[in-house]
Amino acid sequence: MSSRLSLTLFSLLSVALLPVAVHAQEMIDDTTARKQPLTTWGVQFEEFEYRYSDDDEELGAWNADFFYGTDDFKVRWLTKGEYAIEEQAYEGLENQLVGQVPISKFFDAKAGVRFDTPEGQDRTYAVLGIAGLAPQWFEIDANLYISDEGKASAELDVEYEWLLTNYWILGATFDTTIAFSEDSEIGIGKGLVSTETGLRLRYDLVDRAFSPYIGVVHERKYSDTADFSKMDGGSIEDWFAVIGARIAF
Repeated sequence: MSSRLSLTLFSLLSVALLPVAVHAQEMIDDTTARKQPLTTWGVQFEEFEYRYSDDDEELGAWNADFFYGTDDFKVRWLTKGEYAIEEQAYEGLENQLVGQVPISKFFDAKAGVRFDTPEGQDRTYAVLGIAGLAPQWFEIDANLYISDEGKASAELDVEYEWLLTNYWILGATFDTTIAFSEDSEIGIGKGLVSTETGLRLRYDLVDRAFSPYIGVVHERKYSDTADFSKMDGGSIEDWFAVIGARIAF
C-alpha cells in the first residue's frame, strides 16, 4: 500500500473517530465536574425582629439558618428564639445542627441534634425531618423529635409568599407543634401544644439580601400545655405587632 493511500485512510479514520473522541472527553469532563461539586455557604435570617404584644410585652425574636456544603450534602445550623427585653431573659432558645441531603427534585431529608433552653430543664433531641417546596409553592419544613427523656414530638412549619410587585412581598407563616407524650418539667402537655401564625409585608431593598418588614404574629397554647402555662402565671394567647428585617449574605 502506497504511503499516499495510507495517509488518506488514516485521515478518513481520524475524521470518523473525532465525534467519538469529543463525546468521550465530554463524558470525562462531566464526570470530573460531578466529582468536584461546587461548595457554597451562607447565612439567612428569615426573621430578625422586635415584637410588642397586646399585654405590653417586648420581645426580640429571630429565626436564622447558617449553612455550608454542596447540592449533595449540606451542614446547617438552625437557630431561633425569643428574648424578653424587660426581664432580660430568654423565653425560648433552640439550636439545631443537622446534615441535609436531597431525596427528590424538590425535597431534602435532614438528620441531626437539637439543643433547647426552655423554661425549666434543658433538653436535647434527635432530629429527623424533610424540607422543601410543595405544590402551589408552599415551603414545608416537617420534623420529628425524640428527647433525651424519651419524649416524642413533631413540628410543622409552612410558609407562602405573594409577590405583590417586584419589591413588595407579603409572606404568611404557620408553625405548629404536637407532643406524643407529656413533658411537664418544661411545661409541655400531650396533644396539640401550640401554634404561631404570622403575616409580614416586606420591601426588597437589596436584591432580597436586606428586606425590612412590618407585620403581626399570633401565638396560642392548647390543652394541657395551656394549663401548665396558666399555673406558672403565663399567658395562653398573645398578639404581637412586629417590625424587623429579612437578611441574607
